[in-house]
Amino acid sequence: MTGNTDFANRLAGKFVGILRWEQLDALWDTLNGSGQAWFLYQVGSELPQLPLKGDGLKNALSKLDHLLHQEHEHDYCGIVYADSPAEPTLVKVYDPNHLGSSCGSSGMTIPPRWIISLERPSEVSDEAPTPKNRQRWWQRLFHE
Repeated sequence: MTGNTDFANRLAGKFVGILRWEQLDALWDTLNGSGQAWFLYQVGSELPQLPLKGDGLKNALSKLDHLLHQEHEHDYCGIVYADSPAEPTLVKVYDPNHLGSSCGSSGMTIPPRWIISLERPSEVSDEAPTPKNRQRWWQRLFHE
């Protein structure tokens, strides 16, 4: 998925699944209320140069939340993972339209579509190209 870096090791480490939408709301509140600057990275796009905080972070998380609710048409979340929901430093968000096999039995590792991190992320490779609709969504996120 990624090179042999500290970030890659952290990304492959232990995470807690955010199973309910209410838990996701709480995670977004934690990120927004942290006062910290967070890097948002869409796998397959350029690495972020600068982190977001304040209104920029709140806006980006709100749009990501809207996309997840709109496209993951279930009464549960289950596609977001945090290293620590109470004190997160790294969050992985999987694309509702590119989940693959959740148990990994296909032998193919599906990387998250989005990474939210206090640390500037390292590049994450994805064997599948980023769909055009995701590329357009990501560009609009920062230009509206």
